[in-house]
Amino acid sequence: MTANELRDKYIRFFVSHGHAEISGASLIPQNDPTVLFTTAGMHPLVPYILGQAHPAGTRLVNVQRCIRTIDIDEVGDSSHLTFFEMLGNWSLGEYFKEEAIAMSWEFLTSAEWLGIPADRLAVTCFAGDSDVPRDTESAGYWKQHGVPEQRIHFLGREDNWWGPAGETGPCGPDTEMFVDTGLPGTAESRPGVSDGKWMEIWNDVFMEYNKQADGYRRLERRCVDTGMGIERTIAVLQGKKSVYDTELFTPIIARIESITGKRYGEDDATDTSIRIVADHTRTATHIIGDEAGVSPSNVGQGYILRRLIRRAVRHGRKLGLSRTFLSEVAQVVIDMYAPIYRTLERKRDEVLRELTGEEERFLDTLRKGEHEFEKLLPNLQKNPARVIPGRVAFRLYDTYGFPIEITEELAGEHGMTVDRAGFDEAYQKHQEMSKTESAGVFKGGLADNTETTTKLHTATHLLHQALRMVLGDHVGQKGSNITQERLRFDFSHPEKMTDDELARVEQIVNEQIERDLPISHQEMTLEQARDAGAIALFGDRYDEVVKVYSVGDFSREVCGGPHVAHTAELGRFRIVKEQSSSQGVRRIKAVVEPKQ
Repeated sequence: MTANELRDKYIRFFVSHGHAEISGASLIPQNDPTVLFTTAGMHPLVPYILGQAHPAGTRLVNVQRCIRTIDIDEVGDSSHLTFFEMLGNWSLGEYFKEEAIAMSWEFLTSAEWLGIPADRLAVTCFAGDSDVPRDTESAGYWKQHGVPEQRIHFLGREDNWWGPAGETGPCGPDTEMFVDTGLPGTAESRPGVSDGKWMEIWNDVFMEYNKQADGYRRLERRCVDTGMGIERTIAVLQGKKSVYDTELFTPIIARIESITGKRYGEDDATDTSIRIVADHTRTATHIIGDEAGVSPSNVGQGYILRRLIRRAVRHGRKLGLSRTFLSEVAQVVIDMYAPIYRTLERKRDEVLRELTGEEERFLDTLRKGEHEFEKLLPNLQKNPARVIPGRVAFRLYDTYGFPIEITEELAGEHGMTVDRAGFDEAYQKHQEMSKTESAGVFKGGLADNTETTTKLHTATHLLHQALRMVLGDHVGQKGSNITQERLRFDFSHPEKMTDDELARVEQIVNEQIERDLPISHQEMTLEQARDAGAIALFGDRYDEVVKVYSVGDFSREVCGGPHVAHTAELGRFRIVKEQSSSQGVRRIKAVVEPKQ
């Protein structure tokens, strides 16, 4: 069974059981600051699990793209991935354990659906503890479907419990389904033991408790949340030993082979590097090509993206490549997934451009950093402990932009380790010094005090006023994040901006730059600032005495700075993207460039 067939069968099965098919959400969570990416199929549905009514009803099914980077250093083995697709079905206060388990069993074993022989299946249930009883109810339903007692295993919280999103909230036991892979395993083989014998392919979570400060209470509205990973499931169904042996990776690996001249299966080191390039390029392509996609940067999602790209480049070099190549691999990924996720085709050029640009920057960084590492290596190897001091690793990072992860990889190749605690301490001191230097000055989401960031900060003021002129006075700043690479500005507006509106905003900003307006500031009370017509958005978050920055006769805003002296210093302003940030909030990303 192919991945496309599995997607189709799963959706058809649950639709036939009264579920409404809903679309998957963006990989970039829009209203959840606790995570950088959508990490599970249930993630976008948390508000509805918590009680909000879903417009499609109480039985739902979909396919959700997910990203988990907690095991990024494990990618390269036969099973770990950073990007995967999760099939999921949900009951929002309707059916519960009995019907969920019945549908799971039918889909797994029926010849019409997956047709897995019943004697190849085993399950796990929650063993219970001092807070919550043993889940004998789920075990009883599995027995009713013919699962023998010796293939029903009770495991603890680490394996069979889904905790609340925070310290308190909905939670409950889960029951997990495993398939016998046919591999020999060990004497301790059972579901939950990672020896290759049993592979988990499905998980039914039963949200039946509400964790409170004083203990667990039964929920009146119980929910079911399930998840089946496509990559892992088709590997089992196709009898493959690895997810990388399925059609979701073989075309990508074939392109890497043609580019590098290496052969997958040649040796362990080659296989590891090919898998890393394949996985990381696939993930980076989906991140950039998402409807709310991000670009490589030094913060948040952009940093994770940068780390993925740079790790792929590093392993491309291990495969003998000294040129840019990721865009060639990404073409295959886009061709494979664009029929399902159509935004990838629309953003094809952007994906390829971003990958190549980041590759070029990193290849330059690698050349300089590796050269410096090789110069340091003879002295480093004299250390009997074979440990690279944290201050040395930080100097490579601070001076050459050399990522700590790459330093650790290089150290490992030479039988050494890095004093990560020492690096973290040096990094923390650097951060604290930066904060001290900028205290009281750099507010409003500025990453640093560089010339480019300062220009972008001034451009944000021009953008804010231009948006109010084009869209109306309802526009207000909802947040900003400014790095050396771009400005990101969130503002209140109920709908997507038209191309004409964006063009007009961009034109107004550039007109003010052409006017070479002076930028000045005055100190006054907040009340005086408001009387003077200055925009002040955050109420009591300001100090009693504030700075009011004026851009000529164009805009006046309460702000902590910094700014350029005249608008002509900005060069040319260009809007890169306009997109949704959250309900009623839009987001603009823009850059300033040298005037041509």
